[in-house]
Amino acid sequence: MKRLFTVLFTLLSLHSYSQSKVDYLENNRFDMTGPNFDFPQKDFNIIGFGAYHGSVKTEAVEHALLTSLTKVDAIQYYLPETDFSLGHYFNTYLQTGDTLLLKDLVINYGARVPQERSIETYEKWKGIKDLNDKLPRKNRFSVVGIDQVVTYKYTARHLLELLNSDKIQDNAVQQLEQMVALDTTDYSPYYDSYSKSIMKAFVESYEANTALFSKSVIDKFAFNHIIQDLKYSFNPDVNREEVIFNNYVHLDSIYNFKQKPQFLRFGFFHLEKQREGNNPSFFTRLIENNFYPRNKVISVIGYFTDSRVLWDHLYDDNGTYQSFTTEGGFGIGDYEKEYFLGIEHLKKSKFSDMTLFRLNATDTPYSDGMPDLIEVVTQDEPSNGEAVKRKSTTEFIDYAILISNSKANTPIEELK
Repeated sequence: MKRLFTVLFTLLSLHSYSQSKVDYLENNRFDMTGPNFDFPQKDFNIIGFGAYHGSVKTEAVEHALLTSLTKVDAIQYYLPETDFSLGHYFNTYLQTGDTLLLKDLVINYGARVPQERSIETYEKWKGIKDLNDKLPRKNRFSVVGIDQVVTYKYTARHLLELLNSDKIQDNAVQQLEQMVALDTTDYSPYYDSYSKSIMKAFVESYEANTALFSKSVIDKFAFNHIIQDLKYSFNPDVNREEVIFNNYVHLDSIYNFKQKPQFLRFGFFHLEKQREGNNPSFFTRLIENNFYPRNKVISVIGYFTDSRVLWDHLYDDNGTYQSFTTEGGFGIGDYEKEYFLGIEHLKKSKFSDMTLFRLNATDTPYSDGMPDLIEVVTQDEPSNGEAVKRKSTTEFIDYAILISNSKANTPIEELK
């Protein structure tokens, strides 16, 4: 009898506990689908949004966040998950509206995350331009890339743009110019490609002849930043989160990030404010190195239900694009064999297909030592359960967005 009572008490406690989270969420939810959506926090140094890659409504969510924050001039820089040179040319697109350039930027931007090499990403950037153009000129934001080198194509172009090559006779410079002019290589930094050998030769020549080059460099800070980024790309053992952090700190000396708030669009892990293991994320490094106070770093994470994601681009033996595949179970975080702990509370409390939940309010039940929305429960794959055991949701993130009924992205190759 005593054992039965204990079991009943435990079940009732768990039910009450679940209900308290649902009640809290219902009192701290926001519909993102309407024109009057207002993000509840404006006082931050950096706000990051991320989700699993490859689904259509993720871009609609980002646009809603940007629209709300730019109404009150809350951001001055937009930091996409890309490198310094691609960021530079995304700025060129925002200024010129050149859609041929934009398409090629999206193709190269997607070299690291193929699910983002999509029509939706292309349309997202057109929406960003429209949004930015409607702002008063003094309130417009700029793009800054802080990530590792994604592709050498725009890094090479950027170097040549920063170099008055007519004033310097150097074989490495000439080889770089020829590679860019021919534009036939794959520009991959991920193996010992032809383009990597050209970039290595350029860096070696520059470092051996710094005084000669310095007379021809138009912007020494940007040029030297790219050189360091290239050196990171040559090291197969470099830690990506460390590179992102180091780049951010270095660029702060020019962009004054501490005084000019930014919106960051990166993947889920980079935005976690607490360690899962021994490799701290970018946001965790900002906090642990006292670059910003914890409460001035805002993490917003998207979760999917009843949705699909772009999975594979399919090519023939000659590398010609053929078709693509999507996933609607594994890969969205709401599947019987792979799901986020506690996602059912979001599903019970959602307001619309894009519902924002504030998790960091003073009365939050998400500081309870349970890793809801952080632990991924899996059947067939290793889980992060031990790494986040006895840690609270609010140690990692501040907001959750439940995205429902979202279709998979479509590869940019399908763009007509």
